[in-house]
Amino acid sequence: MENLEKLNKKFWKNRKVLVTGPTGIVGSWLVKDLLALSAKVVVLIRDIEPKSEFYRSGDVKRVTAIYGKLEDFGLLKRILSRHKIDTVFHLAAQAIVDTAYHSPLATFESNIRGTYNLLEACRIYKNSVRQIIIASSDKAYGEQPRLPYKENMPLRGRYPYEVSKSCADLLAQSYYHTYDLPVVIVRCGNIYGGGDLNWSRIVPATIRSLLENERPIIRSDGSYIRDYIYVKDVCRAYIYLAQNLKNKKLWGEAFNISNESPLTVMQLVKIIQKLMGCSRIKPKIINCAKGEIHSQHLSSAKIRKMVHWKPQFGLKSGLTETIRWYDDFLSKKQ
Repeated sequence: MENLEKLNKKFWKNRKVLVTGPTGIVGSWLVKDLLALSAKVVVLIRDIEPKSEFYRSGDVKRVTAIYGKLEDFGLLKRILSRHKIDTVFHLAAQAIVDTAYHSPLATFESNIRGTYNLLEACRIYKNSVRQIIIASSDKAYGEQPRLPYKENMPLRGRYPYEVSKSCADLLAQSYYHTYDLPVVIVRCGNIYGGGDLNWSRIVPATIRSLLENERPIIRSDGSYIRDYIYVKDVCRAYIYLAQNLKNKKLWGEAFNISNESPLTVMQLVKIIQKLMGCSRIKPKIINCAKGEIHSQHLSSAKIRKMVHWKPQFGLKSGLTETIRWYDDFLSKKQ
């Protein structure tokens, strides 16, 4: 279990943990790490995704799987009560910007209502729920006059996806300030890694295109600037923060997670091409992206200072592992 030296196996052994959204890219790898740490994992699954890493790896057989929606408040209360949940990782969300643009109501229901339902259930069972990690995003900041984003900046989402993340973030802060709930918010940039089956995202789409000897498609004009952080670093930051919530100074705080190495989309595509030996294949720029901010990147100075955490994977090492995962995944589809 590489790069887990800061994680406390004794702390997690037999700890009763709820993970929402286990079939997504982050949820799949988070469950894997928690199982390796000997936690007792309960997951809430909205839709069965048999191709996800969570199912593909067989981890679904090693957890208590409950099927339902975050919008079902009664279900959330039953999960926390019956399973005596100690720690909550809330990852479930509608996570595609373009989908939010075209289907705002469903996005608001999942990302906003789902979050306040879970927080309220945690409030009711506050005597047993001791750690809550809320997965937010750099999108919660909206467009700012200065970069990089810092945690003391106002949350100014404007487009549907951004607004849903701003609201969820503010709801978490409200439950801390009003009810002293032991919650921490984590804001990440673009997360990449094996198991991301949302082919509209630039990393999996580019890798798949190059593996199939096709031109990668860039939905923007290629100049949009983003942070890219490897999924294993994100999962381990979540776990590390949760095990440090005995320190009440962390309660109600938000932390940015970033490699602090922003890139344009075109720069990222060229790095992937070089790693895959496909530099001669010219990307196809279609410039059709809607509802997206042009430039976003994060400062991680706060988490370095307060809990001494930093990413363990550089972009090239993370992408190398990611390419290997998709090569294996796509070759087995044939």
